[in-house]
Amino acid sequence: MKLHELKPNEGATHKKKRVGRGIGSGHGKTSTRGHKGQKSRSGDSKVPARFEGGQTPFIMRIPKRGFKNPSKIEYEIVNLKAIENKFNENEEVNPQTLKEKGLVKKGECVKILGDGQLTKKLTVKAHAFSASAEEKIKLAGGIVEKLTTETT
Repeated sequence: MKLHELKPNEGATHKKKRVGRGIGSGHGKTSTRGHKGQKSRSGDSKVPARFEGGQTPFIMRIPKRGFKNPSKIEYEIVNLKAIENKFNENEEVNPQTLKEKGLVKKGECVKILGDGQLTKKLTVKAHAFSASAEEKIKLAGGIVEKLTTETT
């Protein structure tokens, strides 16, 4: 076998698609581009991935100055040091009693944070607790109860 006798295996090579060479070629007239439209034209037929076909782009539809998430839960926060000052031993702390004592304004969703120390045994009911607050209430012998946001 000589170098000039070498051939690729049958089916390994294909003829190049020659478009725009007349109707008889099978790729004539529209040259496999279809009829009309942006992609059938010559030149710059590439559009950015974010292009939305002429409708107002998403980036222009969203608000310009921030965004208010309608499903975000806003908590009023109360620290343990405030609870320590306002409540007596074996009292129940809940959003209603916190509102009565002036620690929260609305009392819709309350979160207890662990700033300060708790020495009194209290039953604390709130919608959320920080890990340190939960630990300090239990160390003082109190009970922690989590309320759901739909309850109040």
